[in-house]
Amino acid sequence: MENTIIYLIRHADTVKEDGIRNTNENSQIINEKEILSVDGEEQSRKLSEYKELKSIDVIWSSSYTRAKQTAKYIAYNNNLSINIDSKLNERKLGNLNELSIFMKDKKTRDPSQEQLLDRKFKTSDGESCDDTNIRMTEFLNRILKEYKEKRIAVISHGGSIKFLLLNWCKVNQDIKLVYENKVLDISSPCLLKLTFKGSQLLNLEQLKY
Repeated sequence: MENTIIYLIRHADTVKEDGIRNTNENSQIINEKEILSVDGEEQSRKLSEYKELKSIDVIWSSSYTRAKQTAKYIAYNNNLSINIDSKLNERKLGNLNELSIFMKDKKTRDPSQEQLLDRKFKTSDGESCDDTNIRMTEFLNRILKEYKEKRIAVISHGGSIKFLLLNWCKVNQDIKLVYENKVLDISSPCLLKLTFKGSQLLNLEQLKY
């Protein structure tokens, strides 16, 4: 039996915007529609040229614009359509005022990092680390069954990827994910290669492209 390979990808760099981000629904709509920056488009094109991403069997992306824009280059080079699953979406932030209170005096400025430590925390209408891990894991288990021995590109988001990786990684004192003593960098974009035999993870490595 051959292994199943999942290339887990965080979307590329997004446009920086000024303006007021209100709470709940407005912030969610803005989050879903964020687009790639000019640099992000070039990052995505370069990423798609990586040798291992030129022999993909299937592509899955979140429904967010920036994820689909990152996926389109890989899809084009492999002559594939992009499959969409909302389980790959970024964890829902919910009420931004509550999130701001949560982040007061925290070690980092990244809520997704802090939620690695407080896995139950969520705002009104938001998702916790544990909530997000459950849906990401459900998606992973399904595609491992449906695409045995295939090479699968999965494009998602920083928080959701971090929370999924808690299935196999530890969190160090700097609130970074660690797999077998190697610190993972989940910045935009990143490329992780997960090798499975059946449903068992054999190896996880960060690829440089």
